[in-house]
Order: sequence, then structure tokens, then C-alpha cells
Amino acid sequence: MEKFIPYEKLSKKKKRELDTGRRTVWAISPVTRKSENPKAYNRRKAQKRMDDPDSVLSFSWDRTSESVI
Repeated sequence: MEKFIPYEKLSKKKKRELDTGRRTVWAISPVTRKSENPKAYNRRKAQKRMDDPDSVLSFSWDRTSESVI
């Protein structure tokens, strides 16, 4: 049987071991979340649209289809 040692008196290594054992990974985030207002302007959404390559028109010129006389 292990002798009880108060947390404050444990070594740094033992404290770390205890702390990592106590931490758990949540399957669901425990933070309460609120849905975004669909009518509100979203700056991030506007920036993504500018970076999206599908939204920008691109022109390409194919020289192989030209006829040379």
C-alpha cells in the first residue's frame, strides 16, 4: 500500500503523471455554442469568397487552335 503524500509535496514528475491521468478528452465540446445570425455580415465569409479560385473568372488562350497563314 502506497503512503499518502499531499499533492503540494509531490515531485514535479509525479505531479505531471497525476495531472495527465486526470485529464480526459471530451467526445463533444462542453462549451455552449450559439448559432450565427444568418442576417449578420460575416467578414470571414467575404474573404474566403475572394480566395476561392472557382469564383474568379479565368481566361486562357490556346495557341494550338490558331491557324497560321
